[in-house]
Amino acid sequence: MNSSQIRHFDYIFTGTGLASLMTVYKMILSGKFSDKSILLLDQDSKKINDRTWCFWEKEASIWNPIISKKWNSALFANQDFNRHLALKPYQYNQIKAIDFYNFVFTALSQYSNITFLNEKVTDINELETHVFVGTEENRYTGNYLLNSIYTKAFAERQNKYPVLQQHFVGWFVKSKEEVFNPEEVTFMDFSVEQKGNTRFMYVLPTSKTEALVEYTLFSENLLAKEEYENEIKIYLQKLGAYQYEITEKEHGSIPMTCYPFWKKNTKRVLNIGTAGGWTKASTGYTFKNSDKKSSDLVEFIQSNDFKMKNFQGKSKFWFYDLLLLNILYRHNELGSSIFSSLFRKGNPELIFKFLDEETNLFEDLQVILKCPKVPFIKALFKVVFK
Repeated sequence: MNSSQIRHFDYIFTGTGLASLMTVYKMILSGKFSDKSILLLDQDSKKINDRTWCFWEKEASIWNPIISKKWNSALFANQDFNRHLALKPYQYNQIKAIDFYNFVFTALSQYSNITFLNEKVTDINELETHVFVGTEENRYTGNYLLNSIYTKAFAERQNKYPVLQQHFVGWFVKSKEEVFNPEEVTFMDFSVEQKGNTRFMYVLPTSKTEALVEYTLFSENLLAKEEYENEIKIYLQKLGAYQYEITEKEHGSIPMTCYPFWKKNTKRVLNIGTAGGWTKASTGYTFKNSDKKSSDLVEFIQSNDFKMKNFQGKSKFWFYDLLLLNILYRHNELGSSIFSSLFRKGNPELIFKFLDEETNLFEDLQVILKCPKVPFIKALFKVVFK
């Protein structure tokens, strides 16, 4: 193919996961990019329900039409106590990936300046005046590239910033017994055996007999598939579910790290999503963080001093996350006690506000001082004097 046949775009998005689709959707909503050509490239056609996203919010958002379930109450538990949390003024919301994909792609299909191609990206090369992108089928150029294809090696081939994984297996089950409370999500249940790690059950009930039940770990290494599934079986029996049908399964591994991915941003290439460090490092929550970052990004692109390498950076919340990850990396067994200290008597509204990175310093201290002091003081010294 000669250069005259190479198609050129104003913006190219490599990977069409949550961050890319949120950003492009907000670009069209802004009305500021109607004269810009946008290309989305992904080897995945986004035709299946490959994950479930949850997030808390106070008010309805642009995603309200695709929320499949809302909860006003949450359960936090460990081996010593259960606490039922009234979430108001927040609600805990569930969105199925397939509903999100269909919603966004239906909207994008109405715009002739947006092109989605089901192709695998094989090469990215930044030049002085443009970015070159190669796929298995074609070649393209763009003024700017927004990349959400995660490169594991960036975080894992360094030792300055700890890297954990939020890894899980989930079953969508339909039980013959009525064992679930459809009005309450099980946020974290640490009553399961910890085995030297941070392990908990996460339950999203949609009726008295139906729920997504996930066995989740915050740890460095993945388990054999059978171990996750065996723990789900034990937990279901504990709830009283002995006869059930597994209607669907999901699994995943989300990197939890404070590695500064934004330092990989250049003049014309910006890393977004997990590839850009958009995942909340201390919890693995993706949807809410990506929602905020994508809005910030759309505004940033429109600014007069728009330079890709200037987007994002460190904050006090980045530092708080770094302290927690340092503790869990060295003493993974402390996760249950740390999260339990927050939720045993803590104000749920303040905790969610803190996790949303919207608290002031006084509110930060109200949350942080509920945590075990010694591990955090040790982590602080390690971070400061490393």
